[in-house]
Amino acid sequence: MNVSIKNTDAVNAIATVAIEKADYANEVEKALRTYRQRANVPGFRKGMVPMGMIKKMYGKGVKAEEINRVVGRELYRYIAENKLNVLGEPMPNEELQKEYDFDTTDDFEFVFDLALSPVVDVVVDKSIRVPYYTIQPTEEMIDRQIESMRSSYGHSVEADEVTANDVVKGRLCELEDGQPKEGGICVEEAMLLPAYMKDEEEKNKFVGAAKNSVVVFNPSKAYNNNEYELSSLLKVDKSAIGEHTGDFSFEISSISRHEKAELNEEFFKQAFGEETDIKNEADLRVKVTEGVREQFTAESDYKFLIDLRRELEAQVGELQFPDALLKRWLKLSHTEWSDEELEKQYPAMIKDLTFHVIKEDLVKKNDIVVTPQEVRNFAIIVAKNQFAQYGMSAVPQDALERYANTMMEKEDARRNFFDRVTENKLAAALKEKLDIDAKTVSPDEFNKLMTEQPASAE
Repeated sequence: MNVSIKNTDAVNAIATVAIEKADYANEVEKALRTYRQRANVPGFRKGMVPMGMIKKMYGKGVKAEEINRVVGRELYRYIAENKLNVLGEPMPNEELQKEYDFDTTDDFEFVFDLALSPVVDVVVDKSIRVPYYTIQPTEEMIDRQIESMRSSYGHSVEADEVTANDVVKGRLCELEDGQPKEGGICVEEAMLLPAYMKDEEEKNKFVGAAKNSVVVFNPSKAYNNNEYELSSLLKVDKSAIGEHTGDFSFEISSISRHEKAELNEEFFKQAFGEETDIKNEADLRVKVTEGVREQFTAESDYKFLIDLRRELEAQVGELQFPDALLKRWLKLSHTEWSDEELEKQYPAMIKDLTFHVIKEDLVKKNDIVVTPQEVRNFAIIVAKNQFAQYGMSAVPQDALERYANTMMEKEDARRNFFDRVTENKLAAALKEKLDIDAKTVSPDEFNKLMTEQPASAE
């Protein structure tokens, strides 16, 4: 096995992988034995098909598959060991690659085109002045967050009279001429929420109704003929909804009302754990403000990188990219694109790629390394923030970890978390080297800044 690289210019290279029979023979033999164990061939017991027959049936395909796998593995290993900054994926060279007969050939030479990243030398020092916007939460935001938390840690109480947001349970029966319909629907333990009704007139028939009273209403009108809502309430298939469009009676057996948690020690411990030092509403507001500020930090860092991006792109100027090779790779990656669509998308992609090259240089110069544990910890923070949006601030650690693990099952999420951690660490490192113009703004002011300068930090 021999891998060699030849640069054709600063951003294009040709990789040649020479492979002999000894480099792949064992892999092919192992794969064929696996095929033999699993093969179902009439006249032979499973696992007892002669190897000669297996080779005749599968040999060529297995050989090609294993050679491709070994070649790919060794090429990527060479790229990693030699720290080559390759853009996109290696692609077969369309001019130099020979065609082979896998039945008769044992030694092969595969030729690949490599798109190389342009080399940059980015300088970050105090001569660069960049604003950093710290977002100050408003009192209204803190109020909403506290109310959300109180709702999450509230409890249900039995009420005597219905309000729109109550959960109402009772006996639901279909009527005909004001009387129970013979053979009609009758649900003994029906449940509804007036707040979900679309028709105000029907909703108001429940609001103010007392426990043990009977309300006559029209479900189809109340829910605007929504099949899902009606099927759930009437306990019938969606296809049968049209047969039950008349009035129903609802005999109220219970009225359940959600009451928000009081701002007391019990609530503070529920929301922040038994060891919390929060004793009163003032302490709570400080704690919630800190949490909201922490959530805003990622947005501040993002804006910081956007503003820094402009400075650094101006510094490096227009970079040379392997345009022909990149366009070929993009066309293979986006088979649905026409040539016109490719040309339309390409300038924006090169702009993003330019900043990617800048970031890679800065990551290397600042010795930034992201570990799998850091990515997982970030996923847990994302999970915690998502729960916090619904007022749930004391979610058990094991529940956060399970939710984070579920998110990280998706490759896109893992890549996004990795990039976010990298950018967070890069932002922290660069803030120490730049001349930072620190500014405190409201959320509305920050949103306006983002709208006025809609660039992307990738």
